[in-house]
Amino acid sequence: MVLVVFLIIIVGIVLLASIKQINEYERGILFCFGRFKRILNPGWHIVLPILESYRKVDIRTKVIDVPEQEVITKDNVSVKINAVIYFSIFDASKAILAVEDFRYAVSQLAQTTMRNAVGAVSLDELLGAREKISNEICGIIDKATDPWGVKVENVELKDVSLPEEMKRVIAKVAEAEREKQAVITKAAGEVEASENLAKAATIMSSTPGALHLRTLSTINDVSSDQSNTIIFAIPIEVLEAFKGHQIDPTKIINKKK
Repeated sequence: MVLVVFLIIIVGIVLLASIKQINEYERGILFCFGRFKRILNPGWHIVLPILESYRKVDIRTKVIDVPEQEVITKDNVSVKINAVIYFSIFDASKAILAVEDFRYAVSQLAQTTMRNAVGAVSLDELLGAREKISNEICGIIDKATDPWGVKVENVELKDVSLPEEMKRVIAKVAEAEREKQAVITKAAGEVEASENLAKAATIMSSTPGALHLRTLSTINDVSSDQSNTIIFAIPIEVLEAFKGHQIDPTKIINKKK
């Protein structure tokens, strides 16, 4: 009787030890006598000691920070670049059976692919089309990791570091471009202003009294400041009125005095 109770206790302990829990975000890889048997879905499973073994695989999205790499671009500019990779496991059995360490493998593949992709473009393309290059790197890595059961979701080029000399050159180019745009804008403004002045002169010259009214308006604006000295010029219309008459304007002024 004691032996039976002892055996029951031993069997109970073995059964309790054989119960394995797989969480919702995990998958289990079950081996029997060292051979792959099946994938364990979330829940409780019995894994017989000695005869069977299992490994858990996290299928959630993972993030790998690719170390900074020194790369030479197509136009022979040395830059330092790093990236971030987002990936997940879509086949847990392949992630265990097809590659020894899928994290390390993805990281090394990303470094090699990133160097090749950046080396095939110029510096201007790298700085201006970073998203396009990231998508190309993502596509290459995703295709290469399919046999490992890995799905590469996204690749982001996080930082591009330039040498100090190249930074100064780029700053000078940007400054020269801004000065160029400023000169063009100023010239365009002067052309527009001269066109408007020409139109205004044409209108005033063709309208009797317009020039005189403009003169009076200008004098009124200037006279608001008492510190200004106003020199009044006689309009051409007034001088034209004396044509054909033997009148001395100085005599008229003396008579008024």
